[in-house]
Amino acid sequence: MGAVRTIKRGGSRFYLLTDQPDVRYPGVTSVINMLPKPFLQFWAAKLTAELAVDSLPFVEQMAARDRAGAVDYLKGAASRYTKIRADVGSRAHDLFERLIRGEHVGAVHPDLEPYRALFVDFLTAVNPELIRAEDVAWSDRHAYAGSFDALIRVWLDDDGKPDPTRKGVPAVLMADWKTSAATYPDVALQLTAYAMADRLIAPDGSSVPMPEIDGAAVLHITPDGWALKPVRVDEEVFSFFLALRRVFDWDRDVSKSALGKAIAASAKRLETGTQRRS
Repeated sequence: MGAVRTIKRGGSRFYLLTDQPDVRYPGVTSVINMLPKPFLQFWAAKLTAELAVDSLPFVEQMAARDRAGAVDYLKGAASRYTKIRADVGSRAHDLFERLIRGEHVGAVHPDLEPYRALFVDFLTAVNPELIRAEDVAWSDRHAYAGSFDALIRVWLDDDGKPDPTRKGVPAVLMADWKTSAATYPDVALQLTAYAMADRLIAPDGSSVPMPEIDGAAVLHITPDGWALKPVRVDEEVFSFFLALRRVFDWDRDVSKSALGKAIAASAKRLETGTQRRS
């Protein structure tokens, strides 16, 4: 079995196997991006407005020299913020993987230290057992794939809360680490898609059937604290993910052939002799 690699096409991520390069499955996140997010329009507008107000003298000076440059500076506010947060999130995820694998991590950048300390606190309070990390969940039945953060085993007490002594009931959870300002319901679509995949593929290309999953959880971790939240994973949630998978095909493929060329149109406007001579 070939190893998995990813490519970006038209803003979407696709997964393919090195021994089957013609088979390209969209990533779970790209499928979920088919959900409408009207709030992003207002969020981006707010960031742009705040930047304009907070840096008004600078923007005025820039506009006097280069109006187009000033416009680009303002309209790029949301994308710059998103990139900064994504960079922090990527570095934090790398740190989390090292820690949950038991690797010793020394001094880290001051921006990452709160994440390091709080993740260590999570490991102590919950005491999870790592089963897999950063492998690819691959669905042959529904043609999608995605890299998940971790598959863990935790022990739960009679109230359903983690028991760090591991004397409770064991449960295998599909887990996701979130460093965003908040967590959102679509994480259920994400984790359900991973849990309902057919197999797991390791970096070396080896493949095993998806183990039985008892549930899912998202670890929301910010510089201020962490919280482990249960996430719904079931057939109903999966049905909505599969609906978005169909919408992805419409958006990327079918829609391009939906509208044909005109077979009738209004007559062209008469070009007069005066117009031709001029």
